[in-house]
Amino acid sequence: MTAPRQRKGSKGKDPGSNIQNLKPDCGFSWWTILCLMTGSIVGISLGLLCCIYVSTLHENDLWFSNIKEVEREISFRTECGLYYSYYKQMLKAPSIQQGLYELIHDNTTESKRTINILQRMNIYQEVFLSILYRILHIQTYLEPIYFYIYTVFALQTVYVIALFITSWLLSDSWLAGALSGVWYILNRVDTTRVEFTISLRENWSIPFFALQVAAITCYLRPQLKPIQQRVVLWLVFVSTFCFCLTWQFNQFVLLVQALIIFTLDCLDFFTVVSLYLMQVFSLLLVWLLQFCNSMILGSLVLSFIVSALFIKHFQTGLKTGGFVIRVGKLALHTLLVLTLTFTINYSAKTILQLKSDEHIFKFIKAKFGFGATRDFDASLYLCEEAFGLLPLDTFERLAGTVLLYPYLCTLSVLFILLLLVALSNLSTNGLGQACREREDRTFSMRPDVAYNLLHTVFFGLLSFSTMRMKYLWTGHMCAFAAFGVCGKEVWSLYLRVLHCNTKTMLSHTLPPSQSLMEEISELRDCNLPLTLFAGSMQLLAGIKLCTGRVLTNHPHYEDQALRERTRQVYQIYARQSAEEVHKVLSSVGADYIVLEDSICYERRHSRGCRLRDLLDLANGHIMDGPGENEPDLISASHPRFCEAIKTDMPPYSTLFTRVFKNKTFNVYKLKKLKKKNKAENSP
Repeated sequence: MTAPRQRKGSKGKDPGSNIQNLKPDCGFSWWTILCLMTGSIVGISLGLLCCIYVSTLHENDLWFSNIKEVEREISFRTECGLYYSYYKQMLKAPSIQQGLYELIHDNTTESKRTINILQRMNIYQEVFLSILYRILHIQTYLEPIYFYIYTVFALQTVYVIALFITSWLLSDSWLAGALSGVWYILNRVDTTRVEFTISLRENWSIPFFALQVAAITCYLRPQLKPIQQRVVLWLVFVSTFCFCLTWQFNQFVLLVQALIIFTLDCLDFFTVVSLYLMQVFSLLLVWLLQFCNSMILGSLVLSFIVSALFIKHFQTGLKTGGFVIRVGKLALHTLLVLTLTFTINYSAKTILQLKSDEHIFKFIKAKFGFGATRDFDASLYLCEEAFGLLPLDTFERLAGTVLLYPYLCTLSVLFILLLLVALSNLSTNGLGQACREREDRTFSMRPDVAYNLLHTVFFGLLSFSTMRMKYLWTGHMCAFAAFGVCGKEVWSLYLRVLHCNTKTMLSHTLPPSQSLMEEISELRDCNLPLTLFAGSMQLLAGIKLCTGRVLTNHPHYEDQALRERTRQVYQIYARQSAEEVHKVLSSVGADYIVLEDSICYERRHSRGCRLRDLLDLANGHIMDGPGENEPDLISASHPRFCEAIKTDMPPYSTLFTRVFKNKTFNVYKLKKLKKKNKAENSP
């Protein structure tokens, strides 16, 4: 762990700083203490308000306290139910040791397989929470499901406080923190979905990510003492570790963050190797806790950090020379880092025989137009709205709460300033001269401001490309816009451009919003869908939670063998023979299947994105309905299984027996085939 390096000629000033020392707007002594206490109380109060708000919405939406336990569990839909089932499993275990053993040697999540759940999935939060519930002995006061959901809602308090701290640090005013918290709550539709997707990994991890950003912002502030740097650096490590441990997509988020640090380092805003190392140490510790999960070692972010540090060590004199020479050096440096990154990553995946995340790269390749794909797994992502482009109505909602306009103003002004400072940095010849010239500049930018600026730019671009990732952006967007409104940085820049030295006071009043109170007071009807055993991933997750039965497949998709099994089980919705479907289902140990009319006759997606279409394309068959088909597709030799089985004619009646039917589901039992004896098989 190394602090930001001091540069020669800076006269003891922090190397990353490009402007004068920051002084808090509250002054010193007792007034400073009063401001700190007031800001802390306001920040904690806003965090608790957000926690109570989303908890109330959840209660009103489902009448959660007035429904049965099984109905509460059913409300954990799709993969949420799968994750919660392990918390429930740990609580039902005779002892903590037995519960951990059952998770490490699990044979109920995937039939005919024994897998290590702690290695495959990020469920340490469920394990920790179940152990804590046992230790605290609160069974008589609080039901397990409430302990679980209240913990997730409490993390929203951490999230809001982290945003509060970030904007406070950037602006030196707790009023900015208060504004960021208010904006976060007002824009709940776009900043979080925790009230109806409680168990999703992002609801556990994003609050820790926001805390990490706040810690990095503090770490990059000028004039931090060495002891303060070490304390803040440990906070960066702990928050990064918690973020990585609780979400399987951590490596992709950290890759974006590593690219931000790399860019600012190249543009000479700061040189902080410690932030790279915190990412590496966090990932390696998670790798150990997940029983040496090879997906982490094969991640792009680890390959990138190793490459960046390696090339930086051997490419000396990177920040010396004139503008043209420095730009040329940086171009070569970037090319070398990227080339080495992909070389290391390809080698690591080849050695480890890693294919767990290949579906993600297939999806990215197809999404950005690098060739069409018929791959079933990649097509599932491409056809999901959550993985599409960010809808334009998002900006209408953000504009309606007066968040979008100050955000865009702050973003545009500071981005232009960033470009000017970067060009100035690259134009200087030598580090000592650079630092001396920066003291006399009209325009400059602090490293913490530069980091948060590129943070919102990079994650904004990620959100534009993939809607599900917007929750990494919109929360920070609130903090960044609040900094622009209440901070001195942007307004001082305006005054300098206008040659105006008059101090001005900005008052920003948000329009009154009655929607919050209306939303809290609205009690909705509890309309939980009927859930029965089924072959789809979504229903099987609920089955795992409510019944504890053995599954054939499930929504956690980061395993190649599981993805292949899911594709095979989904042949019940493809054009396959009764014999072939029976053979596939028998091979995975299924005794019953449930065919869902909502999938068999799906109309929600357009042609080409219905599940049956994805299966037809993957099998090389012509799709249903009017429209063009690719010339190499052929007509299937069998009818669609989910439709043909309803005729109850041989061979379907020979192999399957319907045991239940309603307007949504058809449940069939697989008949056991009698093995032919040797005498019958002999000529």
